[in-house]
Amino acid sequence: MTNNPTEQTSVRSLFDLSNRVALVTGGSGGLGRDMCEAFAESGASIIITSRERAKAESAADEIAARYSVDAIGIAMDQRDIKQVRSAAEQAIAWKGGVHILVNNAGGGSGASEGDLFTRSIEDIRNLIDTNVTGVLFCCREIGRHMRDNRSGRIINLASIAGLVGRERSIYANAAINEQPVEYAAAKAAVIGLTRDLAAKLAPFGVTANAISPGGFDKGHLPQRFVDDYASRTALGRMGRLGGDIKGVAVLLASDASRYITGQNFVVDGGFSIWK
Repeated sequence: MTNNPTEQTSVRSLFDLSNRVALVTGGSGGLGRDMCEAFAESGASIIITSRERAKAESAADEIAARYSVDAIGIAMDQRDIKQVRSAAEQAIAWKGGVHILVNNAGGGSGASEGDLFTRSIEDIRNLIDTNVTGVLFCCREIGRHMRDNRSGRIINLASIAGLVGRERSIYANAAINEQPVEYAAAKAAVIGLTRDLAAKLAPFGVTANAISPGGFDKGHLPQRFVDDYASRTALGRMGRLGGDIKGVAVLLASDASRYITGQNFVVDGGFSIWK
């Protein structure tokens, strides 16, 4: 038998997600919803989690109707390992497996000031639990299933906050709460988690990669902040919902990325490389 180092695969088939099941945490809105729609359009069945069951189920119903795919919603607070374990069991039982895990749920800044020196200790702990511990729990419960099946794609949502320090004046000028320092710590942790998780799961055919979005305009920011942020971005604008995250998400969820693992894909319009 000869060893053939080449393999001819069509580009269309590389990006096809038919017969795959994708679980997206916090997938009812924002970037999570965009990624759910991208996967559904590529043929995947969709599982959406949210702390609020009604939100998850409503989003799943809308996606199922729009893209003619199967979709369900599951209630889950990822800070609680028992809820994560239960959600994982439900997700796996639905169609016999989960092929794609997107750890998108995050946030948790709380109501207190972002300033480290006046910020609520409770909010600091909650943000870390949501953005680091919760992600680790989901990677543990779904990653175990992928390890046993020797196949899977894990995508963790990090942030450019884990890569660069932030100028606080654009928050003050727009009279909005500044980004908490522990948010940067949490997202840097997600990047590190992703790299070592990739190393651990590589022998089992499972890939793990991160996406670090820059600022996305979700329609609730003051125009002053949007303009100031855009002026500091190489492409001259904030990210846009409906398209800017979809391509990289499908890439990392599909066979098109089968030889990519442990990487952090920065989707920020050049914010982090422009000074």
